[in-house]
Amino acid sequence: MIPRIHKRGSATIGLIRYLYGPGTHEEHTDPHLVAAFDPLTPDPGRDPQATYGHLQRLLDQPVNTLPAGRRPKKHVWHLSVRASPEDPILSDDDWAAIARRMVAATGIAPDGDDAACRWAAVRHADDHIHIIATLVRDDGRRPRLHNEARRAQAEARSIEADYGLHRVSPGDSTAAKRPTSAERHKADRHGRQRTPREELREAVRRSVAGAASEEEFFDRLAAAGLLIRRRIAPSGDTLGYTVALPDDRNAKGEPVFYSGSKLAPDLSLPRIRERWTKTSDNTSQQQPPPPSVTGPASARRRATTAAWQALLVIDHSDDDVIAAQIAATGEVLDALAQTSAARTRNELQAAATSFERASRSHIRAARGHDSALRRAALDLVRSGPALGRGEDGATTAMALDMLFFLITATAHWHAKKQHAQQAEAAHRAAEHLRAAYQAAATQPLALLHHRGARLAPSWQRHHATAVHQALPELAGRILAEPGWPALAATLAETQSAGYDPTPLLTQAVAQRELDTAERMSDVLVWRLRRMTNLPADPQNAQGQRATGKHAVASPGRTAQTGTRLANASPRRR
Repeated sequence: MIPRIHKRGSATIGLIRYLYGPGTHEEHTDPHLVAAFDPLTPDPGRDPQATYGHLQRLLDQPVNTLPAGRRPKKHVWHLSVRASPEDPILSDDDWAAIARRMVAATGIAPDGDDAACRWAAVRHADDHIHIIATLVRDDGRRPRLHNEARRAQAEARSIEADYGLHRVSPGDSTAAKRPTSAERHKADRHGRQRTPREELREAVRRSVAGAASEEEFFDRLAAAGLLIRRRIAPSGDTLGYTVALPDDRNAKGEPVFYSGSKLAPDLSLPRIRERWTKTSDNTSQQQPPPPSVTGPASARRRATTAAWQALLVIDHSDDDVIAAQIAATGEVLDALAQTSAARTRNELQAAATSFERASRSHIRAARGHDSALRRAALDLVRSGPALGRGEDGATTAMALDMLFFLITATAHWHAKKQHAQQAEAAHRAAEHLRAAYQAAATQPLALLHHRGARLAPSWQRHHATAVHQALPELAGRILAEPGWPALAATLAETQSAGYDPTPLLTQAVAQRELDTAERMSDVLVWRLRRMTNLPADPQNAQGQRATGKHAVASPGRTAQTGTRLANASPRRR
């Protein structure tokens, strides 16, 4: 159940006409009163003798009784209450009870207060009602409406529980501003799938993802085709900015501009500038220049490594540092969505959009601790679009596998902090990432599966023994998974590169829990290939063996995992 308090108005009759009218798109059907401050309140929807004027005069009577100088200019209060799409259709009696609870909770008409404000609840659709009230009580005083929006939300959660309705996650006032009904109707009239506010929010978010400087950010905005206005101080410094879509015009034919802060709380220029500075000994300084980029595959490997480092931070660091990692994770997702291949693009864009809500909370991010992820985002953008096949397609799967764990950890952290909306958003993003991963991983894993299936039985037994030795409690499940041949092929490659598979597997599992993974064999494939710096694409790995080149050993591996096998090992037949 979603309550929304609208802007206060000055014309009671205007709102009444809208509530009883046909609606902008003829969507109002059978408008009628379901409840009011007085059971005898006239209903223009059902009583042919009642008029809009009768209802308006009755509601406005306490306002008109006051001397002209004491009448509030904005005296019309308006609340809409909408059921969730999953909810059953409620009866008029149910909506009447909900209306009474809402006006009591918000302070319009507290229970037992005979001198409260006058109000009426109109239903003109199956899934919602509108409550109109006038903000002068019968005793001439003004109602106490402090935090009425928050109290309406709290009452909605209680109503959901009492009626067995869909439970909406409580908010914390950090969400981006929703489009107004006027903006949605305008988008519908012009055939837009989204409102200009939503399109601009996404464009600005992607423009700032991984940007190394303020000028680069504004250059990206211009390259995205947006109209930009900067607010300049007398000193020449930029104080703020507004953006508009070239084809979004008002009634005068002028572009409709939105400031960054009106798009999302973290898109104001001061909040964006925090990304480019770090604090050390109370001194703010520019971050060092990012490393060079060598191609999409390399950028995705760096993103994988940065995501792994962020996982360690979320496990062990302070809340403000964790918040910075989560915000920067959103930049990596935005950068991946911009540079992804067609097969993963839609799901990655959906993941980035969902995660946007998870990247903000009341815990302020300690910027500067997120430099690895932000550099990874910049690398992704500057490396250009990936083709989605070969090494960059396989490294995309590798990066998505690690990002899935990172975003799942984000969801758990938010849930622990009781950030319900952020946790829900992170879970949605994880589901989109799972779908993108499946699209990216199908081809490289199929090649590895084919290669593993062709291993001689002695090699297969050898690698199965390594799994039993390293992971005795998980071995049975891993060996029964469809992905086991791909893991066996990867273990063969690691051994050819000079690694002992048994301690390597132990190290891979020690990095992060594994038994909650949908396919443990897939996770181990990517972890092992990342740890040993093997090519992500099996065909690329085959080419390296043909030329006698082996992967470079990971600098962080232990002496045990780096020991080349001197003893006799099973050979391929």
